[in-house]
Amino acid sequence: MLFRALARFTPTVRFTATAARQCSSIAHRHSGSAMGRLFETRPVVGKVTTALQTQQARGMKVRSSVKKLCDGCMSVRRKGRVYIICSKNQKHKQRQG
Repeated sequence: MLFRALARFTPTVRFTATAARQCSSIAHRHSGSAMGRLFETRPVVGKVTTALQTQQARGMKVRSSVKKLCDGCMSVRRKGRVYIICSKNQKHKQRQG
């Protein structure tokens, strides 16, 4: 009974399609003002770029026969494999596989 009495005095708020259209028209009308800035959406950039930075680390070419491509390339033997490491161009990195 107490619940019904409270239900009579509390206003019910319903989100309808009309209310959604009103919000979008407000955002469209006030696009340059401070009110419009409340409604505009912005992409989250900071988190995405940090994820891409860790993903874009340049790897090595894996080849059956590795060769020096320029005068900055030098061959190194590590872990039972032959590696080509270049001090001038990082694209020349190779691993014999």
